[in-house]
Amino acid sequence: MWIEVVGWTGSLSILLAYALLSTGHLNARGWCYQVMNVGGALGMAINSWAHGALPSVFNNAIWMGIGLAAIAGLWVRRAR
Repeated sequence: MWIEVVGWTGSLSILLAYALLSTGHLNARGWCYQVMNVGGALGMAINSWAHGALPSVFNNAIWMGIGLAAIAGLWVRRAR
């Protein structure tokens, strides 16, 4: 049961991030958008792994990597 909550929460996080970005409430280069994407992808990857959906795990791992790279870039720019 908890694995379903993790997956649904991850899915909703990514969808909400996209909706907020599309309506101008979030900046694509902002922390909030990137954290919502990374957290959402993590939740979906955990759920996919538990269900043996390896292509989805792969997709969400790449999604997390892109988000983590963006967060690292934000961190570097902030440190300057």
